[in-house]
Amino acid sequence: MIKENKSVIIWLLSGCCLLFIMVVVGGITRLTNSGLSMTDWHLVTDTFPPLSEEKWSQAFEEYKKFPEYQKINIHNDFTISDYKFIYFWEWFHRLIGRIIGLVFIIPFIYFLLRKRLSSETLKKCFVLLGMGAFQGFLGWFMVRSGLIDNPDVSHYRLALHLTFAFITFAYTLWVALDLIYPNKKEVILPLRKIARIALVFLLVQIIYGGFVAGLNAGLIHNHWPLMSDGQFLHESVILEKNTWFQRLTEGKSGVQFVHRTLAYFVVGIILALFFQSKKYTLSLQQKIGINALLLIVFIQFSLGVFTLLYSVPLWLGLTHQIMAFFLLTAMTYTLHRLSK
Repeated sequence: MIKENKSVIIWLLSGCCLLFIMVVVGGITRLTNSGLSMTDWHLVTDTFPPLSEEKWSQAFEEYKKFPEYQKINIHNDFTISDYKFIYFWEWFHRLIGRIIGLVFIIPFIYFLLRKRLSSETLKKCFVLLGMGAFQGFLGWFMVRSGLIDNPDVSHYRLALHLTFAFITFAYTLWVALDLIYPNKKEVILPLRKIARIALVFLLVQIIYGGFVAGLNAGLIHNHWPLMSDGQFLHESVILEKNTWFQRLTEGKSGVQFVHRTLAYFVVGIILALFFQSKKYTLSLQQKIGINALLLIVFIQFSLGVFTLLYSVPLWLGLTHQIMAFFLLTAMTYTLHRLSK
């Protein structure tokens, strides 16, 4: 079965690698404030950057019409060289999105015509196709929010775009794992339940990571383990907004408080999974998954602390996001091995 599906598995895992690169470049795009440099979207004509100084001047003049330049960069001696830098990262981010589309669609048509996909896998691939198209829409939906009045994208839309990219990756990996491990075994229900709870908390934590990034909430309260000297819950959490919902979803202090507190829960649940697993006879794959999960979550927790303490330097913020990707990879693999 695995040999028969080898080419399909390689195709799906290639998609996972490209999605990983996409998220990394997306992180760089966000951390360098490059996401609003391209003020329009065209499927074909945006494929290549401006190829002459005249074209660059036209693009720069167009950029000057929008809030990011008019309210921020106009005061920062922002030159066309600066514009080329931020343009590159947004253009590269979109280019990878186009490549992902081609890498999915062309082999998919080939496998479909050659009847290399089972009916079950075919259904999953159609879901992936829809997820990819929706992710593209979410990208433009996010960028659009920063081109109207506020020179920054909506943190809700940023979190949605980021989280859906993670979910698309996880589902692609799950479909590949179904083909890699076609034989189902008896499920250890208590461990699967804990793993599912851990996945839910991890996804909520990823959402709040998007909130923190969108609101630049990592640039305040740069203390740990308390939010400031002597305060576990900083007073600004309450003062910033009128309702608790707004405080915990829109206030910078509240969003950071939830993100840093959820980290303890994620670590705690994975620790519970690790110790509970000692009561059962596990396969080698299950042991590898759980051990990798435990190692990565502690690395990620440490990166989160240092990212906060050092006020989010680009390399640390990016490493923290990359490690979140590895954590979701280990979580998906472990849950798959505990489920099937």
